Amino acid sequence: MIRLRKILPILIMFSAAAVSCTKDDPIPAPDNKLVLSCTRPDYLKAGDKVALISPSYFTPMENVEKTADVLRGWGLEPVIGPNVGKLVDGRYAGTVDERVSDIRWALEEPEIKAIICNRGGYGTIQLIDQIRLPELSANPKWIVGFSDITTLHGLWTRAGVMSIHGTMSSFLAAGGTDKTSTLMRDILLGKIPKYELPAHPQNINGKASGILVGGNICTFAPNLGTQADATLGNDLILFIEEVEESMHNIDRQFNILQMNGVLDRCKGVILGEFTDCGTEFTYENVEAMLREYLTKYNIPVLCGFPAGHGDVNLPMLMGAPVTIDVRGDGATLQFDVDGEQQTIRTSEIKASRTSLAKRLMLSGKKETVNE
Repeated sequence: MIRLRKILPILIMFSAAAVSCTKDDPIPAPDNKLVLSCTRPDYLKAGDKVALISPSYFTPMENVEKTADVLRGWGLEPVIGPNVGKLVDGRYAGTVDERVSDIRWALEEPEIKAIICNRGGYGTIQLIDQIRLPELSANPKWIVGFSDITTLHGLWTRAGVMSIHGTMSSFLAAGGTDKTSTLMRDILLGKIPKYELPAHPQNINGKASGILVGGNICTFAPNLGTQADATLGNDLILFIEEVEESMHNIDRQFNILQMNGVLDRCKGVILGEFTDCGTEFTYENVEAMLREYLTKYNIPVLCGFPAGHGDVNLPMLMGAPVTIDVRGDGATLQFDVDGEQQTIRTSEIKASRTSLAKRLMLSGKKETVNE
């Protein structure tokens, strides 16, 4: 009789192979010699068509139609996805097939030049194995969103295409005149921000350049090992944010990144907004908790960047080469891509949550406007 200890290594070997492969293509292991490289989609011009799709949770058509009006005011032509407005299982914006179909439609329609997601919530993890990376690289178009759209940013980065971590229909519907919205519009049109930030007590000084990856940490961390894992390779600048999570769950997700070697491949870290997150520990804030882990890596850490689920959600170019310079008197974040440059002082940007935005909320949670 063959003993279990003799066949166990064989079973483990086959199990590991199953975990590391998709149904079609193998997922390569992290390669410290690899540096991600992403193509910048074409900037938009007046009259270009922009798709509005719902890859996660349902969005009221009122939001979508108001966003379409905003896009028309920007000189763009909105096109609403065929399945937008559907509601499945009480929250999803359609079945998996319907949500994937709208992504594929937006990619394959040649007149559509960019894609704006209507909201996040949950559901994009269900789409990872339904979309093939060559589909994205063959049709390099901007996709805009945040929160649960973090998964799609990972897919775009792995396919070698830049994307925009920025606001969505659930916020644009309030009018689109706030800085969060107009800066996203500016990027689409080729005007790139260079952010200047005030000093933050949890910053770690230093200067570094790398490829920007990340997003919502509870969406980002579960994607490790999938084809939406944007942490492969070296020279990463990691951005993370979160909303309405306990400190211990943020700590858990951060440790998942750390144990998978993600922090070892980072040249720097950007900590965004941690909106309405727990205070069950005695840390002053989430940044103070994460700083204890980050100190040992001897890399710059830029804290308090106003992106995420707060009232101000400044856009960032995911998959783009960036440089962060963190000093005692403040910090800068610069995207090293071509385009007209504009300097943005984040301390001068005021929150602009309007009564209209509040009326558009699906529930009492703050996240429903932003997501």
